[in-house]
Amino acid sequence: MFVGVDVGSLTTKVVLLSEEGELLWSSYRRNMGRPLEALKETFEELARSFDLSAVRGLGATGSGRHLVRAACGGGLVRNEITAHAVAAMREVPEVRTILEIGGQDSKLIVIRDGVVVDFSMNTVCAAGTGSFLDHQAQRLGIPVEELGRLALRSKNPVRIAGRCTVFAESDMIHKQQAGYPVEDIVAGLMEAMARNFIANLGRGKKLEGPFVFQGGVAANAGMRWAFERMLGERVLVPQNHKVMGAIGAALLAMEAEEEGPPSLVGLLESDLRPSHFECQLCPNRCEVAVVLRDGDPVACWGDRCGRWGDNPSSARSPLRTSS
Repeated sequence: MFVGVDVGSLTTKVVLLSEEGELLWSSYRRNMGRPLEALKETFEELARSFDLSAVRGLGATGSGRHLVRAACGGGLVRNEITAHAVAAMREVPEVRTILEIGGQDSKLIVIRDGVVVDFSMNTVCAAGTGSFLDHQAQRLGIPVEELGRLALRSKNPVRIAGRCTVFAESDMIHKQQAGYPVEDIVAGLMEAMARNFIANLGRGKKLEGPFVFQGGVAANAGMRWAFERMLGERVLVPQNHKVMGAIGAALLAMEAEEEGPPSLVGLLESDLRPSHFECQLCPNRCEVAVVLRDGDPVACWGDRCGRWGDNPSSARSPLRTSS
């Protein structure tokens, strides 16, 4: 069996694949600002149904992929573009454009003949991300799961300025005060997000179908509808759209079994804690992230020179000083 892990800024996704690549188990949970704890809790849940000692490989992706490798004592690390592309091509072999929206970033991946030929990411503006939708749902007093269905009831979507979170929110408030139906406002928000995504991430790119929409936001039927209106083509949403990054990471681990099995049993038995310190050895003043296993530093990253990452045990001294 093979495990895939995708740790993002808001959620942790874990999947278990069989030797044949069949999805046996999956989990999608919010980090709540505690990615290590979320990871450990997810593997504890997995261990109640499957023997972790039978896992032959692990692949990690997402912004927390190095955290996963440190916690699990090994595994294959790959970037999100590669992982999402591999998973999408397994689900839709003829895919040519991937649209992916996560909690705090979004990605567009262009594929030709089974190869990634171009991509772009938005990690700066929140206007095209899931966290923005969450915030607007809370402000409107509507469960975020209901936003999409509400948008589909709209007969006349209003135009929302979606190029910036501040402008979008103020525009929505103005439309509410003017008495526009809430379904028309929500549908306008979906259109603004899709329009912003295509204008920014798709600039200078030839976007061709089949289109595959994945990530947590792909569960929103309103966003799928908005993309189809903007692109003028059908947009496919895979059944396991929420965990596609993790599936791709597991498939990559399956191809690179020489990485060796991870220490998942050890993960459950260890006391894992995150820490950090500011390196004082040069003017860069790098903020170094550290993972402690039973009190000992086992992994570091964030240092530009590699001093701490190449020798994590040496981080004991600056950690004591910073505390």
